[in-house]
Amino acid sequence: MRNPLFTAAGLTLALTTVSCSSLHQNAVKQAADAAGVDSIKSIEFSGTGRWYQFGQAPSPDLPWPPFAVKSYTADINYETASARVQISRLQEIEAGRNRPVPTEQKVDQYISGNVAWNLAPPAANATTPTVTPQPAASAERAAEIWATPQGFLRAAQTHQAKSEAKGENTEVSFTVAGKYRYVGTLNAEHQLTNVKTWIDNPVLGDTLVETRFSDYKAFGGAEFPSHIVRLAGGFPVLDINVNSVKANLPVELPIPAEAAKKPSVVVAANKLADGVYYLTGGTHHSVAIEQKDHIVLVEAPLNEERSLALIEKLKETIPNKPIKYLVNTHAHFDHSGGLRTFVDAGATIVTHDPNQSYYQTIWSNPHSINPDRLEASKKTAKFESFAGKKVLSDGKRSIEIHSLADNSHNDAFIAVYLPKEKILVEADAYTPPAANAPAPSSPNPYSVNLYQNIQKLKLDVKQIAALHGPRVVTLADLRNAIGITKAAR
Repeated sequence: MRNPLFTAAGLTLALTTVSCSSLHQNAVKQAADAAGVDSIKSIEFSGTGRWYQFGQAPSPDLPWPPFAVKSYTADINYETASARVQISRLQEIEAGRNRPVPTEQKVDQYISGNVAWNLAPPAANATTPTVTPQPAASAERAAEIWATPQGFLRAAQTHQAKSEAKGENTEVSFTVAGKYRYVGTLNAEHQLTNVKTWIDNPVLGDTLVETRFSDYKAFGGAEFPSHIVRLAGGFPVLDINVNSVKANLPVELPIPAEAAKKPSVVVAANKLADGVYYLTGGTHHSVAIEQKDHIVLVEAPLNEERSLALIEKLKETIPNKPIKYLVNTHAHFDHSGGLRTFVDAGATIVTHDPNQSYYQTIWSNPHSINPDRLEASKKTAKFESFAGKKVLSDGKRSIEIHSLADNSHNDAFIAVYLPKEKILVEADAYTPPAANAPAPSSPNPYSVNLYQNIQKLKLDVKQIAALHGPRVVTLADLRNAIGITKAAR
C-alpha cells in the first residue's frame, strides 16, 4: 500500500463502518488509506486550464463557452464542509463569433455548510468587500467538496457507502442529506477515477455532475490527480491541470451576516405606457403587455420563485386577466429558468424555432431533487415557435417579435417591439449602464448588432426596456454606447 498523501496530524472525525460487498469490502478503506483521509482536515490544490460558463451556450446544441484560467485555487475544510475557490479567467473567442473584448475576471466564491456566497472588491467609497448571497449555488459547491478524492472517500466512510465489483474496478455509492446521490469508481490501484452526483437545476432538472481524475502524481512524496475534468449538463465546466497540492493549511471561512440572509424576491411594476409594465426588482426584469382579454409576458428569468412572484404581481397590476403568452428571448439559463412555472400555469411559450425542441427534450428530465409545479402537474407544454417575425395582435394592440439576426450572443435570439408605443424590449444585446456612467472604451458587438437589426427592420424606437440594467433608456443612449455620434446618424 502506498504511503498516505500527507503526514499531518490526524483528524478528529469518527469514521463509521462501510457496508460493502464481500468481494470488494476493503476497497474504500484501502483507497482512503492511500489518499491519507485519516490525516487530512483540509486541502488546497491549484492549477491552470479552462473554465466553461454553464447554461450560457450560444446555441442549444453547443457546449458551454470557454474561458482560459490563469489561476485556480481551491481551499477545502472537510471538517466544516466549507470551501473557497478563487479563479482568474479570461473568455476565449470561439471561431466565427464576435464577442466583447475580453477582460480578466476574478472570482472569489465560498460555501460553508448550506450557505453560499461570493465576495467582490469594495464598491466605490467602501472599504470592505461586497458580499453577495448565492443560495442557488449551495448544492453545486457542496458537490465540489465531496467530489474531491479525499472528500468522496471521507463521505463514503460516514454515509454507509455500498461497494460493488465492476471488473477490476469498484463502484462506491452513497446518499447525502437524503437526496444527493454520489457514485464513484476506484481502480485497481485504489485511485478514485470519477465521481458522479446529481443536483437540481431549474432548466435541466436532475442534472448529472461528473468529475474525472487522472494522471495521479507525487506531490510532496505522495499522490493526487494532476488532471481534473468536471462536466455538467453533458459538457465540460472545468478542466484543470493541478500543479500544487497542500494539506492541513488553515481554512477558516466564517459566514458573513449578509450571506446568511436569503435574498427576498421583489417585483416592482413600473408603467411605461397604458397597459405596458416594466417588472423590475432584481438582476433580471420582465415586461407585461395587456391585451383585450389576456396578458403577454416577456421573459421568465431565473427560477420558479421569481416566476411565482411575477404571477402574483400581475394579479394586482392587471387583474382578472390570464397570462396567455410567455415570450422567451433566448435559452440561456438565467433567462429560461422560470419558464416551466408558466407552462404549469397554462401559458403558451413563444420562442425562436431551435428552442422549442430543446425545451421539449430537457423538460422531460425528472425534477425529483427539488420538484417544481410542472413536475407535479405533468402538463404538456404549448409552444408557438417561429423564425424571422411573429405578431401577437388582439385587433387593438400589436406585439411584434423579431429575430435578432447574426448576433453572436445567441443563435436563437429575439427582441419584442411595440409599434404603437415605440418600445423595444431586449435582453443581453444591450445592458444600459447607470446614468452618467462613462461610455465603454470599445463598443459591445452585441449592441452594435442590435442597432443594425433595428435599422434593418426599420423600427421607430423611442424607449428601450432592457431586461438587465438600472433604467429604461432611449435609442440615443444605444447610439452613444456603440460610438455613433450625432454627425454620423
